[in-house]
Amino acid sequence: QVQLVESGGGLVQAGGSLRLSCAASGSISSINSMYWYRQTPGKQRELVAAITNTGRTNYADSVKDRFTISRGNAKNTLYLQMNSLKPEDTAVYYCGLYMSSTAWRYPAYWGQGTQVTVSS
Repeated sequence: QVQLVESGGGLVQAGGSLRLSCAASGSISSINSMYWYRQTPGKQRELVAAITNTGRTNYADSVKDRFTISRGNAKNTLYLQMNSLKPEDTAVYYCGLYMSSTAWRYPAYWGQGTQVTVSS
């Protein structure tokens, strides 16, 4: 059984920074990709950033040059450093995991989400 737990969300003013964390546990293949998605009410969940176990990254255009995805030294930990936050970044952020050598697949496992609110 795989479990993902996010932390680090909160309220921040526009222009500020937050760092999200995700800890994955359970039976996890060393070959995997991990993801940050976000969702606002009435909208579909959208990809924010992704990273493979080899360190390849992928970003949504809306967050390039502001957000950085990374993996920790501890196995299967994931981070999202968010700088220069904008009100439109307000959403519930979800951590996701897919266990495959094929990059950029829709996650099969999800965390419970963490709220990020950016005030103007």
